[in-house]
Amino acid sequence: MYFPIFEKIAAGEYKATLWQKISPLSGFFGRFLVKSLDPNNLKPIKTASKAYPSSSEIEAGIIDRFVLHQKEMIKSLKKLPDGIDTSVIVTSPLMGLVTYSLADTLTFVPMHCRRHFLQAKRVAETPGFPNRIEEV
Repeated sequence: MYFPIFEKIAAGEYKATLWQKISPLSGFFGRFLVKSLDPNNLKPIKTASKAYPSSSEIEAGIIDRFVLHQKEMIKSLKKLPDGIDTSVIVTSPLMGLVTYSLADTLTFVPMHCRRHFLQAKRVAETPGFPNRIEEV
């Protein structure tokens, strides 16, 4: 969901909206997300319905999709110019009133990915979890 934001910033096409310029809570939301999405914070976090995972069975290729997504994220981030102004305020792609700095975004997005990785690792280490996935 952040790729379009990163692409606009990388291309020099990003223009802050009026809300992004005047939002008084950007610092609060940024600090909140950095703290909440820290992989060491094991407390469950509710997300916006836009980001709810599928309630169906987990596909066998989920790990491959996750790895591909991480590679795409790295490519997207590498396109950001050196010396970019990380104080630029962006809007959450999940909740239109929530804003935070690009610096906070670049902090919590990788943390969020790490959190999901560690969550999957804990599930895989649960007693009774299948040791291997059988091909269908």
